[in-house]
Amino acid sequence: MARLQFGESVAMAMGSFWSNKLRTFLTLLGIIIGVLTIIAVVSIIQGLNNYVYTKMAFFGANDFSVSKTSMMITSIKQLREEQKRKKFALEDMRLVRRLCESCELVGANVSTYRTAKYRSESLKNVEVRGITYLDHMIGSVLELQRGRHISKDDEDRSRYVCIIGADIQEELFSSLDPLGKRLKIGNQYFFIIGLGEKKGKLLGFSLDNYVRIPITTHQKIYGQRRSITINIHTTSQEHMDIAQNEVRTVLRSKRHVSFNEPDDFSLQTSDTFIQFYKSATTGIYFAMIAISSLALLVGGIVVMNIMLVAVTERTREIGIRMAIGARRKDILVQFLIESATISATGGLIGIFLGFILARTVTAATSMPSSIDPVSIVVAISVSASIGIFFGLYPASKASKLDPIEALRSE
Repeated sequence: MARLQFGESVAMAMGSFWSNKLRTFLTLLGIIIGVLTIIAVVSIIQGLNNYVYTKMAFFGANDFSVSKTSMMITSIKQLREEQKRKKFALEDMRLVRRLCESCELVGANVSTYRTAKYRSESLKNVEVRGITYLDHMIGSVLELQRGRHISKDDEDRSRYVCIIGADIQEELFSSLDPLGKRLKIGNQYFFIIGLGEKKGKLLGFSLDNYVRIPITTHQKIYGQRRSITINIHTTSQEHMDIAQNEVRTVLRSKRHVSFNEPDDFSLQTSDTFIQFYKSATTGIYFAMIAISSLALLVGGIVVMNIMLVAVTERTREIGIRMAIGARRKDILVQFLIESATISATGGLIGIFLGFILARTVTAATSMPSSIDPVSIVVAISVSASIGIFFGLYPASKASKLDPIEALRSE
């Protein structure tokens, strides 16, 4: 009778907590906040990772691009150095197209931002991208709802034709059919020949706020001073490295870069964007984990203090149990189970509230969240471990009480 089973210990712990609701709530608060933060952050970041790895794949497995500057600038110094580089022109693209044997398709694009208008409706900061007739098949493949893609003839003749994104359709044309209409971009009118499929948003930025026009038309209207980006599709994924080396050799030779000097241009694949994203979010992730750990530490200290109070309040009970045969080990285990139970309860509440917070953020901001079963197991394990660790001293103190002195306690 002196020895309690695990279930009995848990039942006694829950009964003790329920009889002191306010004290129990204050005890759980630190654990709840710590676990809530961890679950919410992990859920949101996991959801973002899944979303970004899908959406941020601007280039396919067999595709890469070459540009004057890196698409991911990390410092002012890097920006200044890369701005001094020579720009790329269409002749560079044609040279790569002619000399790169492992390059199956070679295209190019260049962008600017303008206001798009149709009748009385207008939309600002629309990306006006000039593309070659091959670009819709390279990298971020442009799928159409209806209409046709820009053709080689459109490019050769610098025609004033365009493909519009879903934002343009929704904002400027409402219930009208845009196909065949004339869209005003800046001071020029373009004949709409294609309607792009809706892509949605990436990290809060729309992927559908664009107009595509022939690259030669773009340069005719906006000039050739902007550096183009060269886009390459290789024959297979196995030929990616070979193709990149061929392109690097062609461009270094064209730009007269010495063998002992670094490239004066940047190559990008989908991994370039994903690695940048990982480096950007890793710091945020660990910062939030550190903050959560502080909350858990505070919660653990509160648990230890409450368990010390519990030992003092139940000294006579401990003396009675020892007098009828309970071993010191039994007393130690009982208080450790109680401490772990209160911490695990806080962990469960924190998990529940963390998922609610993550879903609320998703509903309010459209930032995706994803529930990872591993994070649930880890959160419960960590919270229970905190209870055991911080409950060890109070449990040890209880187990070392002298039975006679404990029985004298009032």
